[in-house]
Amino acid sequence: MTQSPHTTSPTPSPTPSHHTTRAHSFNSAAAQYAANRPSYPTTLLDAIEDLAGHPLTGARVADIGAGTGIATALLHARGTDVIAVEPGDGMAAQFRQTLPDVPIVRGDGNHLPLADASLDFLTYAQSWHWTDPAHSVPEALRVLRPGGALALWWNTSALDVPWIDAQTDRIQRHFGLDRVVRKNGDGSHAVLADPSGRLDFAHRRVRWSRRVPVDTHLANIGSHSVFLVHGEEGTAAFLAEERRHLLTAFPDGTIEETYDVELLVATSP
Repeated sequence: MTQSPHTTSPTPSPTPSHHTTRAHSFNSAAAQYAANRPSYPTTLLDAIEDLAGHPLTGARVADIGAGTGIATALLHARGTDVIAVEPGDGMAAQFRQTLPDVPIVRGDGNHLPLADASLDFLTYAQSWHWTDPAHSVPEALRVLRPGGALALWWNTSALDVPWIDAQTDRIQRHFGLDRVVRKNGDGSHAVLADPSGRLDFAHRRVRWSRRVPVDTHLANIGSHSVFLVHGEEGTAAFLAEERRHLLTAFPDGTIEETYDVELLVATSP
């Protein structure tokens, strides 16, 4: 899961009730999320292995906040022994349709339904910022084996690409987002992922892109929580106007989305 387009933050929202509302908003849009959200490049998995110092293949892995299974599917294809953990009804139901052979249990990063020292990797794709590090950090250290790795990552839109930067400004103006928050996934903000300082994160940035129809791109950004909590009426006008902007920039109706995956990896002592 993720919090909003062009936004990454390893810390929870400062307003708990709004944070909870946004976290639960994905369950009503699970099918839209599964069909339109971007995945991740296989080079991301290479980077995780490099920073962790051991391979994913054959490793015991738990993917937390697994959502519809976008990251879990990549981990499964890599040959891991992976289990998914997901708190939401709608997302878990979609996960079971997508990955019927991968086990999924209900829970969240603050209260992991996993045994002590049982995992080689603990992964959070677009989901660490929904946790409270005061709880999720000790839980991560509890379930990881010595030398096991905690991997956190976020797909962030590449703001050095002019059309993406322009779209970001339009979203900011429409929803009143704070532009400063948008870079919180990068390595200079790793301390925000663990304010206690118990984890020593290494950082890697992996750039990649995908080409999709304009409708897929609009459905992608519309599946983010900032859109979902405003409802259809609150977003329909924006998306209609955004279609006009995009077709001006991409007359053939194919959008090239460019992402920087911000990866943080810490190993358990």
